[in-house]
Amino acid sequence: MNHLFAAAQEVQDFMQKRGWRFCFIGGLALLRWGSPRTTQDVDVSVFTGFGNEESYIRDLLARFTARLEGAAEFARDSRVVLVKTSNGVPVDLALGAVAFEQEAVRRATPFEFAPGISLVTCSAEDLIVLKAFAAREQDWADVEGIAARQRDRLDWDFIMDQLRPLCQAKEAPDILDRLAEVRRKAERV
Repeated sequence: MNHLFAAAQEVQDFMQKRGWRFCFIGGLALLRWGSPRTTQDVDVSVFTGFGNEESYIRDLLARFTARLEGAAEFARDSRVVLVKTSNGVPVDLALGAVAFEQEAVRRATPFEFAPGISLVTCSAEDLIVLKAFAAREQDWADVEGIAARQRDRLDWDFIMDQLRPLCQAKEAPDILDRLAEVRRKAERV
């Protein structure tokens, strides 16, 4: 795990020197809030807004090694920059632009994962929103782990308020139903 922390610290240092707004999401945030699982990469949300992506893409690809040919074009199309750090750890940098992403970055806080390794991660509630919205089976397992570990510390009303408009835009109301079931299950334990 030390190689992941070193990679995350490298990315964080780069972004902080530029004054970029960001937070770690995915597996590293899951280590803080949920049931830890093996992760091989680092996931980051960096808030760029709409129309400012090009300078972020350029700076990221100048500093880190691209993981695929045509990485800049891929980033423009998918809003994800795929790079690797100096120790070879893959990093997925999501270029955030919507209000939820902006607020998730604003709400993020530092957490000391190991002596001398403090990384800015999203809140437990924001991680649930991100995972539920992605709605893959592994994401649902992660949501269940966060709900079980955090239980009564979660602000479920906030989570649903954040997730509802995202699900409406995605035309996926079933996500809200499944999350309500995860909540009921966690509260029964």
